[in-house]
Amino acid sequence: MSKRTKWGLAVVLVVGLGSAIFALTGANKDKGTEVRLEAVSQRDLVSAVTASGKIEADAQVDISADITGRIVQLGVKEGDVVKKGQFLVQIDPAQYESAVKRLEGLLASSQASLVQAQTNRDQSKRQLDRWVEMRKINAALVSSEQVEQAQQQYDVAVASYNAAAANVDQARGSLSEARDQLSKTRIMSPINGRVVRLPVEVGEVAVPGTFSRETGRLMTIADLGTILAKVKVDETDVVRVHLADSVEVTIDAFTDSTFTGRVTKISNSATVAASNTGSGDRAVDFDVEVTLDNPPAGIRPDLSATARIVTDTRSKALAIPIIALTVRQHEELPNELKEGEAAPASKASSIRDKDREGVFVVQNGVATFRAVKVGIAGDEYFEVVDGLKQGDSLVAGPYQAVRDMKDSTRVKPIKDEKGGKKP
Repeated sequence: MSKRTKWGLAVVLVVGLGSAIFALTGANKDKGTEVRLEAVSQRDLVSAVTASGKIEADAQVDISADITGRIVQLGVKEGDVVKKGQFLVQIDPAQYESAVKRLEGLLASSQASLVQAQTNRDQSKRQLDRWVEMRKINAALVSSEQVEQAQQQYDVAVASYNAAAANVDQARGSLSEARDQLSKTRIMSPINGRVVRLPVEVGEVAVPGTFSRETGRLMTIADLGTILAKVKVDETDVVRVHLADSVEVTIDAFTDSTFTGRVTKISNSATVAASNTGSGDRAVDFDVEVTLDNPPAGIRPDLSATARIVTDTRSKALAIPIIALTVRQHEELPNELKEGEAAPASKASSIRDKDREGVFVVQNGVATFRAVKVGIAGDEYFEVVDGLKQGDSLVAGPYQAVRDMKDSTRVKPIKDEKGGKKP
């Protein structure tokens, strides 16, 4: 091989090696996790609690019978508007009318016996007074034995009179009770409202709802002047809800419409329901009542509703995307202690066990974890209380990248379909 040929091969090898090194360097330079970047900025935030439930009337009365009897007449139909005192249901009064007549007769008889006993008492009193007076005038005319017998007859007459008077009072009481029972055969409306439920028909037997509210219910009347959305709020959210909080309510039956209201009642005790997951855990919810400001026409109880309760607001607050916030162990944070400073063993142990919330701040293409303190949460953004300043660039997605990212990871913006960089 000639000397010129050897020099040519050497040049080719050098050029090829240089190209390979340049390509490798360029490839390494282009390496980095693709992420979506977003700058810390000011935003108006609204913190809200969402809960579901149903529509109810503020005043709602279940009408039930106080006596047992067959329904012979219904004065209303479901959906009718009624006034206080309006006739609703007639229960067969026959047996109660008979009881009233029987007791009226018993009272009359007792009153007649009372008159007879009073007459006997008065007669015995007059006889006793005569014997006593004659005894005073001349002891020989009336013996002491006759006076004692007259006194005994009078005492017996007084006792008979008292017994007859007691019988009259008893008869009056029984008659009053019978008349009260008779009056309960005719049921009137206790409030103004609308008949929203009428599960009975003429011919059915009405029974008192002593043991079962559902069994004894004849109808339900609701005053639809004030409408409530009664929702169940989870125990983790109810502490953020306060009276008079503003609420946006959506009703499934009224699509494309949102209604406003205010929180007017928060239950002090929870309702506990068994979980459907089979894990044995029980859901703990609190009833919250929302009074609607302007309910729509045609609204009725038991409609499904969803309430968005505004618990807090912030104007022009520093904000970060919710997806950007992640959790890392404290020991993974760099430079927490000054150089050469050592933490006590007990403190170091507690630090390692404690997690920190934070974000990955990007500077010169490198993402560094930084602990932050957040405030209220909006729909998509957290309020930043401490740890960041406006304009800081941070990793805002994708979720998998944020979750798996390590401190000091090299990153680069995600490219869109046209080859440009997404912000």
